[in-house]
Amino acid sequence: MSEYWQRFENIETFSISWRKMKIPLHVGLFLITLITTTMAGVQWIGRDPLNLLNFGRGLTYSLSLLLILGSHEFEHFFYSIKHKVQATLPYFIPFPFIPGMLNFGTLGAVIRTKTPVPSRKAIFDIGVSGPIVGFIVSVAVLIFGFTHLPSREYLLHIHPNYDFATNAVPASDGLPLAFGNTILFKLLEVIFTNPHTEFVPPMTEIYHYPLLCTGWFGLFVTAMNLLPIGQLDGGHMIYAMFGQKHRRIARAFFFIILAIGLLGLLPLVGINAELGWTGWLFWCAILFFLIKLDHPPVMDDTPLDRKRMIIGWITILIFVVCFSPIPFTIS
Repeated sequence: MSEYWQRFENIETFSISWRKMKIPLHVGLFLITLITTTMAGVQWIGRDPLNLLNFGRGLTYSLSLLLILGSHEFEHFFYSIKHKVQATLPYFIPFPFIPGMLNFGTLGAVIRTKTPVPSRKAIFDIGVSGPIVGFIVSVAVLIFGFTHLPSREYLLHIHPNYDFATNAVPASDGLPLAFGNTILFKLLEVIFTNPHTEFVPPMTEIYHYPLLCTGWFGLFVTAMNLLPIGQLDGGHMIYAMFGQKHRRIARAFFFIILAIGLLGLLPLVGINAELGWTGWLFWCAILFFLIKLDHPPVMDDTPLDRKRMIIGWITILIFVVCFSPIPFTIS
């Protein structure tokens, strides 16, 4: 009976929060992001995003990407409602198309909680639910992408002078961009492709394949969110699992990614070694000044149960297999 009443209260809380939500704003941002991601998808496959006839060619990219981002954020939302925490619907963040600039068409999506999270149990459930579901959807997208690879002619439409023997493209025929590999991405490639019977694109060409591009981006977003720092999803999780010990963990990871970012500056002093990514320096600035390194305390400091601790360690493993220290390389 108590469980039934709890569900009723959750529904009532949901109804109250629903009436306060700015539905037109959320829908409008989603539609704008759908347009910007579709244009990005058209650009990634080497077509003209300003030509409306190409719009349909970008939908595979945009719909799969929004599915990954949406599933992540809506899972946060539903677990917030479950724990009676007032939260907004997801705000999708569009990124406009800029001629000559490659981008994913979005800066992601976020929800905002309006009331305090009452316990470590609640902060854990809300924190890990999004990355886990987003991870599952990303893996499903990647599996479908790897099992439905197009023929070599597909890439020749983008790079007419592509050399399949060396997996090289002339500098004048495209941007020398490569996505960083991860343990999971490579594992899925090995399991679900056969390089002897089909062309498996290298990391320098992944972004031309919509499902591989969005699946890779989903793993990237999962890893970024699971960094165990501040009020990122990973920060919520580590605080819930280890309490005040999270401070040492957060600082350790902050200095690790700061070091990787500084290593990315080596080419500026004449050392041509791909040992880091300068993008981490920008991310460190956001973490330090906006997100902060420490997680604020919650009212109920009761430690997690064994089941949640196991889920937490599994989520840490998800972070490890999704993380790429050098996610982007431009030769």
